[in-house]
Amino acid sequence: MPLPAVLTGFGKVWIAPMAGGPSSPALVAAAARAGAFAQLAGGYLTADALRTHIEEVQGVGVAGFGVNLFAPVIHPIDAAEYDAYVTQIAADLPRDTPVPPLREDDDSWAAKVALVIEHRVAVVSFTFGLPDDEAIAALGAAGIPWLVTVTTVPEARAAEHAGAIALVVQGAAAGAHSGVWAQDAWPVEQPLAALLAEVREASSLPLVAAGGITRREQVEAALGAGAEAVQVGTAVLLAAEAGTNAAHRAALTDAQFDKTALTRAFTGRPARALVNEFVERHADAPAGYPALHHLTRPMRSAAAASGDLGRLHLWAGEGWRDVREAPVADIVRDLTPTR
Repeated sequence: MPLPAVLTGFGKVWIAPMAGGPSSPALVAAAARAGAFAQLAGGYLTADALRTHIEEVQGVGVAGFGVNLFAPVIHPIDAAEYDAYVTQIAADLPRDTPVPPLREDDDSWAAKVALVIEHRVAVVSFTFGLPDDEAIAALGAAGIPWLVTVTTVPEARAAEHAGAIALVVQGAAAGAHSGVWAQDAWPVEQPLAALLAEVREASSLPLVAAGGITRREQVEAALGAGAEAVQVGTAVLLAAEAGTNAAHRAALTDAQFDKTALTRAFTGRPARALVNEFVERHADAPAGYPALHHLTRPMRSAAAASGDLGRLHLWAGEGWRDVREAPVADIVRDLTPTR
């Protein structure tokens, strides 16, 4: 099935929403001007900060962009397990900062849903699960279509049943957070083409391939496997317009890093990162999102500020060796099939 009208007119290469800084308004605007569908990352931002980002992109005359929100799916952790992890990582935490108490929240969900409706964002996407019924109804009443990241056939079926207009089919090679929905799940290690085939068999919705795509031949392979478009994230982490912090940028080209791994150590959810000391020391981290995200956030902020690559969440997909510094328009052009 082709993409719906709201998503036609864009090229075959989309820019993934990347929470925590990389998906800056400048990146989204530049990507849109280059003909790519791009999205602001609403995750972790306050509602006021997201408002500023949306208005900044709209203010430069760009209307065809999306906003990604983290679905309000909490993976709870009990207090004893949380305290045990605090003890386990105590040596890594900043000495001059109080240990955050166990905190589980929905990332200002209602305020952000209201915000994208207020600003009539063209498309909204969701990661980590489905939006709730109230949000689906509100988006429908406003005429705003939505898509969702899926990693399995059951997730795809549920998303189609709930009213998604398209599915972002994410493979295990993707950098940063996996979109897996279940608390104890890890993404299945299988080729992206195989996952696309399974989802294509189970769903009639248009598919967008994501995960480990950093080369033109991989774009072509995903399109050949049934995707209508591909979504890239790691490939643009070094883009001139990206908000990727300096320490993360340095790590992506640092020869000391030679592999990535899926880890729950930083946030309590599976996420693919360059393997550094923190990942190695805490390979047995428990599930617990967003509690572990809030626990390690002061450590990660301090590491980014000081350039400490051993304690920073160095999100990267399996193709990180292909990343390069360039304007996002050049990166999109070089990934786009010529035929």
